[in-house]
Amino acid sequence: MSQTTTYAGSAGTAKTEIETSTIRAISWRLIPFLVLAYFFSYLDRVNLGFAALTMNAELKFTPLIFSWGAGIFFIGYFIFEVPSNLALEKFGASRWIARIMVTWGIISALMAMVSGVTSFYVLRFLLGVAEAGFFPGIILYLTYWYPAEYRARFLAAFAIAVPVSTVIGAPVSGLLLGLDGVMGLKGWQWLFIIEGIPSVLLGIVTWFYLTDRPEKADWLSAEQKAWLKAKLDSEIAAKQAVKHLSLGEALSSPKVIALSLIYFGFVGALYGMQFWLPQIVKAFGLTNAQTGFVTAIPYLFGTVAMILWARHSDATRERVMHVGAPLLLTAVALGVSSYLTDPTLTMVVLTVAAIGVFCCFGVFWTLPTAWLSGTAAAGGIALINSIGNLAGFGGPYLIGWVKEATGQTSTGLLVLAVLPLLAGILVFVGGHDSKHEFAGQGR
Repeated sequence: MSQTTTYAGSAGTAKTEIETSTIRAISWRLIPFLVLAYFFSYLDRVNLGFAALTMNAELKFTPLIFSWGAGIFFIGYFIFEVPSNLALEKFGASRWIARIMVTWGIISALMAMVSGVTSFYVLRFLLGVAEAGFFPGIILYLTYWYPAEYRARFLAAFAIAVPVSTVIGAPVSGLLLGLDGVMGLKGWQWLFIIEGIPSVLLGIVTWFYLTDRPEKADWLSAEQKAWLKAKLDSEIAAKQAVKHLSLGEALSSPKVIALSLIYFGFVGALYGMQFWLPQIVKAFGLTNAQTGFVTAIPYLFGTVAMILWARHSDATRERVMHVGAPLLLTAVALGVSSYLTDPTLTMVVLTVAAIGVFCCFGVFWTLPTAWLSGTAAAGGIALINSIGNLAGFGGPYLIGWVKEATGQTSTGLLVLAVLPLLAGILVFVGGHDSKHEFAGQGR
């Protein structure tokens, strides 16, 4: 107890050294592994966009059928999101994340067996059920390890797997379609099999590699554990001094509902682009392989922007502008792109839209984690993510519906722009108490 107090109240060089070494040790141990896990999670979720380049024609899927299949994933995801996150809080991250990864990897590979509309819908729904709880579980897990002043940059470091999954996955997926006919399988079938297997293997490793809580980390020294415990305990005390929320209060909180709606607007833009961008790019007259490389361009710029933007948010301790402004930028860019016909200009504007989306991503999750803790955090974060991810159904479906009605994917992007526009406005209206978030920092 006395040792903890010493670290909590110390200042100067001693504190700086222990702080730096602790954060460095945590980051090297956890972030690369979690990024790799999320990379395959996101790749297995959205590789459908590339499979569609040949699968839709072979299975005679209309734009609406494809949209339903892309989106029904999020229905299963929504239903099981909160229970899954509560299970992680109860059973521990290593076991529960391992279970999630193994089951989603198996089901993702089984997507190669899709033979018609029914099997398409069933497997996509089950994939959502299997993956439910992974992302909010990791967001919750990172709050066990990182104080508030580090949270945006390391949430962004974890979320970097989203754009990187496209930067790397898009060209790879495009090339895998070229395996058409190997061993009697179609190229899109090989895509699902080859990209699903690593998740199963990594899930097995997760069981043994992840440490559930800092106190169990034999790779941290006693001094590092003491410093981290004091730091996090002071933050939790500051949150609970304002109000200690029960699970039921968190799930019914107006702030949680508002954040869910903001996230809904963000996710609608993210997945609307993610599932349809390969088909937009392919319409430029490119090959499947070329489509993969060109599709990766917006996400490459988004990756760099996300890290720099999150670091700036942590440095300035400002959240509202860092979440709201990128959402408004995304809305404007999507709206402008719908009026363009030149391929180069279209890609430039869609790159701007991607930068806006990913700049918002890393910083957004600092908003709920600033005032939720314990079981309330597990339930609240999961509810925000589950409601928000319903837009993963709505965004792609909206574009598919508009395309089937008008014959133009670009018109769908104009309609889609409404979602981040409303979300950005809601961020500025709702605001955020940064003083509360950093109350436990003592600076």
